[in-house]
Amino acid sequence: MSDIYGFDAFSPKEIAEKVESIGVVKARLPFLSMLMLGVLAGAFIGLGALYFVLVKSDDSLSFATSQILGGLTFSLGLILVIVAGAELFTGNNLQAMAWAEGKLSTSDLLKSWVIICIANFIGASSLAVLVYLSGHTEMNSGQVAKQYVAIATAKGSLPFWTAFFKGMLCNVLVCMAVWMALAGRSVIDKAVAIIFPISAFVAAGFEHSIANMYFFPMAMMIEAYGDVGTHTDVISWMGMMQNLIPVIMGNLIGGSVLVGLVYHIIYRRKEK
Repeated sequence: MSDIYGFDAFSPKEIAEKVESIGVVKARLPFLSMLMLGVLAGAFIGLGALYFVLVKSDDSLSFATSQILGGLTFSLGLILVIVAGAELFTGNNLQAMAWAEGKLSTSDLLKSWVIICIANFIGASSLAVLVYLSGHTEMNSGQVAKQYVAIATAKGSLPFWTAFFKGMLCNVLVCMAVWMALAGRSVIDKAVAIIFPISAFVAAGFEHSIANMYFFPMAMMIEAYGDVGTHTDVISWMGMMQNLIPVIMGNLIGGSVLVGLVYHIIYRRKEK
C-alpha cells in the first residue's frame, strides 16, 4: 500500500481487487441470504428517502439549503447499507468488474442483479407501508404528505431520456461512494466517503431507482387514503414503471460501465 493515500487507506488498485473479489462473493450468496439482504437494502434506502422528505417539506428553507441538507440526510441510506451490511442493486452494479475479469458468468451476474432489484423493491415498498401506517405523513401539518406526492409527480412526469440520464449520473456517484467507502477501514472513513457523492447526486436532482421504489408506493397510498387534494395519473403502478424502466437502465450504465468497466480497464485489464 502506498503512503501517498495516507490515513492507512487502501489504494485505488487495491480497491479494484476488493471490488472484484467481493463481487464474486455477493453473486454466489445463498438465495435466502441474498433475498433478505436485498430487502434490508431497500428498507435502508427508504429510510434515507424518509429523512430527505422531512427536510424538503420545510418551505422556510432556500432552494440550495433544502437540496444540500436533503442530500446529506439521504446519505443515511447508503451508510446503513455499507456499515450495517445489505445488498443494494445500484451498488452491486460494480459486479461488472468481476464479470469483465471472467470471474462471474453472464447468467450469474444477471441473476444476482434481478434478485437484488426485486428484493430491494420488496424492502422499499414494505417500508413505505409501515411508514404510512405510522402517521409519519401527517407531520408538519400534512406538508410531508404533500411533499411525497410532489416528488412522485415530478418523477413520474420525467421524459424517458431525461430519466435515463438522471439515472446514469446518479449511479456514477453512488458507485463512486461505494468505491471510496472500500478505501476506508473505519466507520468514520466509510461515512465521510459516502456523504459527499450521495448528497451531490440528491442535490443535483438525479434519479435513484431504489429510492423511487419507496416514493411511488408512498405517494399512491397518500392519494388513495389521504386528503392532499390532488390526484394525478403519473402516481400509479404504470407511472412508477414508466419512471423505473429508464432509471434502472441509466443506473446500470452509470454504475457498471462508467465506473466498473472503466476502472477494470485502468487497473485490472490483463496486458496482452
